[in-house]
Amino acid sequence: MKKRGRPLTPLILTPEERAHLEGVLRRRRISRGDAQRAQVILLAADGHSNQEIIARTRLSGPTVCKWRKRFCSQRLLGLSELPRSGAPRRVSDDQIAEVIRLTLESAPPKATHWSTRGMAQRSGLSRQTISQIWRAFKLQPHRSESFTLSKDPYFVDKVRDVVGLYLDPPANALVLCVDEKTQVQALERSQPVLPMRPGRAERRTHDYYRHGTLSLFAALEVATGRIISTTQSKHRSREFLAFLRQIEREVPGELEIHAVLDNYATHKTEAVETWLAKHPRWHLHFIPTHSSWLNQVERFFAKITSERIRRGVFRSVAELQTAIEGYIAKHNEMPKPFKWTASADVILGKVGALCKELT
Repeated sequence: MKKRGRPLTPLILTPEERAHLEGVLRRRRISRGDAQRAQVILLAADGHSNQEIIARTRLSGPTVCKWRKRFCSQRLLGLSELPRSGAPRRVSDDQIAEVIRLTLESAPPKATHWSTRGMAQRSGLSRQTISQIWRAFKLQPHRSESFTLSKDPYFVDKVRDVVGLYLDPPANALVLCVDEKTQVQALERSQPVLPMRPGRAERRTHDYYRHGTLSLFAALEVATGRIISTTQSKHRSREFLAFLRQIEREVPGELEIHAVLDNYATHKTEAVETWLAKHPRWHLHFIPTHSSWLNQVERFFAKITSERIRRGVFRSVAELQTAIEGYIAKHNEMPKPFKWTASADVILGKVGALCKELT
């Protein structure tokens, strides 16, 4: 008996088309729709009827016919999904431009910045729409950042000097970042700390008892990340000079010492200069004023503060000192250097761009 219905148009694949469709089926990550379309066309090219393809793929008859016709007319391009119209836009380009203009060029009455609620009331749009517009144009009115421009007349020279030490240290020398973390407080909470539990963060009281302070002197070896340190009750020139003597004892005598420091007064006293004159292997490199981010030991101070000091409970200065010394000893067992990547030109370029914004 002859088959009823309209005769099917023969579907013949080129070698490139067959290789592409078979490759689609071999992929590990592919959408179900793409795999089904490729399978329909390959079965049709092998001479299977629509009914046989429906039985093997479990697709509906109209779906099989649609993809078969689309391929015959458009080849591989016809197997992709056509763009859908979707719901019509409810917000015009002029409304979006007005929201952006208000966000950047104005402030709400009696406030410093816009909120989604305030902007929604001002523009007549919903809060969700305002949030979508701000996200799309990367606007965050609730955030602000601070900056300080150094007025050091030798800013450029000092930046190139210090960054040059980081990126290209001299031979037979040890580069140290030296500073002190002053007024580290031994704090005891007024109530016991409640430990972390599933679904609940660690909790502590906002009030505390003070049990004194100490100063942490530290020198970070730029090449290795090892820390030379000591703690003192004060941070005068006398204590700083004692720390320099400690470094002098711990660093092998055949190495030159290049120390990066800030402009704190205790680093430049007559006693320090006299001592340095008697130890010619020492070379001091002062960072520009208001540029503590150039001193890598500040990154270590931030690390020890967040990991050991801020959430610690110390009933005496001795407990605080023991905790700091234990943390540094553990750090020195497997030290890791901080990787400095910014060149002096990159840093000066960013500072120059900031200066242009201020003028």
